[in-house]
Amino acid sequence: MAELTSKREQCWSYLVLVLPGILIYLFVMAFPTVLSVLLSLTNYNGGPVFGNRNIKITGISSYLQVFQDRYFYMALQNNMLIVLVSVFGQIPLGFTLAYILSRKLVKAGDFFQTMIYLPNVISPIIIGILFKSFYLNHNSLYMEVLKIFNPAVEFSMNKYPMIPVMVVILWMYTGGYVIIFLANLQRIDTAVIEAAKIDGAGEAQALWYIILPAISGVIVISAILAISGSLKVFDLLFVMTQGGPAHKTTVLSLYMYDKAFKSGVNFSVANAISTIMVIISFVLITITQLFENYFGGKE
Repeated sequence: MAELTSKREQCWSYLVLVLPGILIYLFVMAFPTVLSVLLSLTNYNGGPVFGNRNIKITGISSYLQVFQDRYFYMALQNNMLIVLVSVFGQIPLGFTLAYILSRKLVKAGDFFQTMIYLPNVISPIIIGILFKSFYLNHNSLYMEVLKIFNPAVEFSMNKYPMIPVMVVILWMYTGGYVIIFLANLQRIDTAVIEAAKIDGAGEAQALWYIILPAISGVIVISAILAISGSLKVFDLLFVMTQGGPAHKTTVLSLYMYDKAFKSGVNFSVANAISTIMVIISFVLITITQLFENYFGGKE
């Protein structure tokens, strides 16, 4: 009887501790997501949601409208470019820098660690304004440097406009992955690596057969963070380019904002775009986890 009471108390304690988190998740994350999906299937265009008798079910018409808009595909393409830069740029670069710092291959490691992480503590709005003045005008520092080598060069945003954006994103977020990898590399017992070297393994072999399998789960988590962050990027691009010129730097979040608040209020289409973003995120994260299951080691 005492054991039964103890288990009951344990269950109640778990419930009391977990319930607030579950409720917060349901009201802050799950409920808005479900409501967004439902509104995307209606003609809702503002005003009260509940008790509004003018709301009618329109099915997938909002989704068809999105898929027929060429700007959607431009925004999707730009988001995929940012995903590629994040997954295949920030993560490998972050791991390389973390490996160099953890193995103490450079002096003043604390200084470099601070400098690499510094962009993460600066507001994206400030970074956007800073790099807008650096890249995106006729008298920018970038143009002045180019004119040193080619005085006849002219400013143009129409050719490869996403390159400055991707450079800024690579510079801005790599430091976060450096900290993640550095913290997990420091958990690996150096005695194992030293023992492997005594047995004849080189630095590359120790990296491939010991270090990478040991942090494979961290790499997957970093990839998931990179994918989710790439799909929701908004503030940096809103300040730097606002999607211009001619929507060539627009992304899905900017495209959704434009449909909801700028070029004619269309909340049903905006909710459809948000639902598509969630689906794309789930697909990419699932693919990442499948790659981990197939190629990755276990921590």
